[in-house]
Amino acid sequence: MRRYLPYLIPCLAIPAVIAAGVVLFHGRQYAWVSLCVAILACLPFFLRFERKQEDQRVLMIIAVMVALSVIGRILFAPIPGFKPVTAMVIITALYFGSQAGFMTGALTAVISNFYFGQGPWTPFQMFVWGLIGLLAGLLSKPLLRSKILLAIAGALSGVIFSLLMDIWSAVWAAEMEGSGFLSSFGRRYLALTLSSAPFMLIYAVSNVIFLLLLTRPIGKILNRIKTKFGIA
Repeated sequence: MRRYLPYLIPCLAIPAVIAAGVVLFHGRQYAWVSLCVAILACLPFFLRFERKQEDQRVLMIIAVMVALSVIGRILFAPIPGFKPVTAMVIITALYFGSQAGFMTGALTAVISNFYFGQGPWTPFQMFVWGLIGLLAGLLSKPLLRSKILLAIAGALSGVIFSLLMDIWSAVWAAEMEGSGFLSSFGRRYLALTLSSAPFMLIYAVSNVIFLLLLTRPIGKILNRIKTKFGIA
């Protein structure tokens, strides 16, 4: 059972916590929900944490990647949709696995939102960026072998991020209006998806650009660190 926890927690436990926050608290207790998501995102790593130097070094590297991701999001704030966050999350996952990718995505969202603004959208951003990292870690071997597959993954990540965040937007709009969820969700979601198409396109293109520019140089550094300190 412990073997599957790294995948059960992000795929089942975290969506359940976010859904409970929406249904029970109507998005008002987003700070507590974000805290729960952050703890759950880190839990799989700490369950296998054995207090070895290798584990400590991996944790430090994840912290550095989160910091770079946060800084990148802030630096590119003037350009809507053009952000290196997803690229940094994917790169972390490619070289350190799904757990590291999920942690990087989730923690980047909650930490950077201290600058951009916390809100009921934060847990959704944590989950979506974390999920992208999880999937990238599972597909790391083919993605590292092919730049074409890496570019496709970057573009699809932009689409996935936009489509999943539109789910939150549709739910929140229905909640604020007080209209029936089932009767309005599909219509609102379609409208939001169409209106956010330009953002989706920009974000998908930016992911491809940042991945093609950053994966090789950052990957070389990460590989040297792994070799130097004997990190598996």
